[in-house]
Amino acid sequence: MLSIESTELLTGACISGDYWDFDELINAIYEVIGDENRYYDYQGARHRVLGVCFDLRHAAKGEKNIELVTNGIHRGILKSHDLIVPEKNVYFSVEILWPELLFTTLALNDFITLHNEMIDDSLWNIHISVIRKFQSSVADCLKNHLAEEHYTVFSQLMQNKSPKYFRYATQYVDLLNLEYINLSIEERKENLAAFAIRLLIEDESYLALKEEILATASITKNEIHELPLTMKYPEEIEW
Repeated sequence: MLSIESTELLTGACISGDYWDFDELINAIYEVIGDENRYYDYQGARHRVLGVCFDLRHAAKGEKNIELVTNGIHRGILKSHDLIVPEKNVYFSVEILWPELLFTTLALNDFITLHNEMIDDSLWNIHISVIRKFQSSVADCLKNHLAEEHYTVFSQLMQNKSPKYFRYATQYVDLLNLEYINLSIEERKENLAAFAIRLLIEDESYLALKEEILATASITKNEIHELPLTMKYPEEIEW
């Protein structure tokens, strides 16, 4: 089972599990977000979600973090069943920045809504169930770091009608990531709720950025999500 815990410096959250946990989530996300031509006006959000899937896939290949986790086997079981098996399982993990992880979690709501409307509205859709469990784990981890009133506001905004990210300027997620990285741990504790809420409302900074991107896109003839920010991520992130 995937587990999600905040990193030591509250820079992001660490997603951990075995190979099959990662594989199940990745396949569920691919199934629900569809191919690149299915929901054209959500290409920015789709690419962003796929970016997180890319990190998850690399984690499942053992290219990120590896740890050994007890699996419940003990000497009594080994003796009673006359077995020789490992007492620990291999778990993989990867860190994702909080703004990035929250955007992915929220954007998946849009794709679930679209999938229900266009593909399959069954209550028993296994792929949606897998994604919902992942979203719940993220929300539960976030809840541990927010004041009750702040989490209540976030929850209420999150439950507003989807889709929320129609033709969204996903460069804003980069902006939030970079702002968040530059905070101290004390500032992260104080402002994590604000960053979460900023992903749910189109505040002045978002609107200004989108206006600037649209102006550039009208000249270059690019799609809105194709224009990168000039700001650079640090080569190393302290988690």
